[in-house]
Amino acid sequence: MKILIVEDELKVATFLKGGLEDYGLSAAVALDAAAALRQLAAAEFTALILDVNLPEMSGLELCRTIRQRFPQLPVLMLTAMSSTDDKLLGFDAGADDYLVKPFEFNELLARLRALHRRYLPVPEENVLKVADLELHGQSKVVKRGNQRIDLTVRELALLEYLMHNQGRALTRQEIVGEVWDLSFDTGTNVVDVYVNYLRKKIDKDFSPKLIHTLNGIGYILEERRA
Repeated sequence: MKILIVEDELKVATFLKGGLEDYGLSAAVALDAAAALRQLAAAEFTALILDVNLPEMSGLELCRTIRQRFPQLPVLMLTAMSSTDDKLLGFDAGADDYLVKPFEFNELLARLRALHRRYLPVPEENVLKVADLELHGQSKVVKRGNQRIDLTVRELALLEYLMHNQGRALTRQEIVGEVWDLSFDTGTNVVDVYVNYLRKKIDKDFSPKLIHTLNGIGYILEERRA
């Protein structure tokens, strides 16, 4: 694994870099958003550790930019901002995971490994299909008809979970537990936000619609015949 650490506090960045290298991982440091974008353009990274409070361009703004330029790069936000609203802002910006400072280094490693496993290819013969929607396991390519659809890592994980459970009603709690590996307050809307992202990409300009809302329950992905 090769990790890019985007952190403006040199002491913290050095600690993170040294800790990752002690566990046999490769790590590089960028102290601001501009340096991060230069390094991402010059080399391939497995994941990004991103602080929210950066000079000039915030971590949230940088995350949105990264999602446009590197849509499948896993992003883990590492910040002292710990409220549920802060986490939702991070996920809305495109983060795949969110860890609050102070943290246990073993937890950081576990989350990075989880993101890496989610990104790893699986055998090519594993192709999920619902109507004309396809998700190819090895390449992680998503197609609707003949059109390729670019998804973020989190959107891809959500779609894969929905497709593995096609035709089954899924509650928001089930989706959060499987896709985010985190516990959220029942009042948050992170699942609805990401389902909406998916709908815009795989349903909005296509027919039939595949993602359906189940009032009072959650969501189901299936082809419904007229």
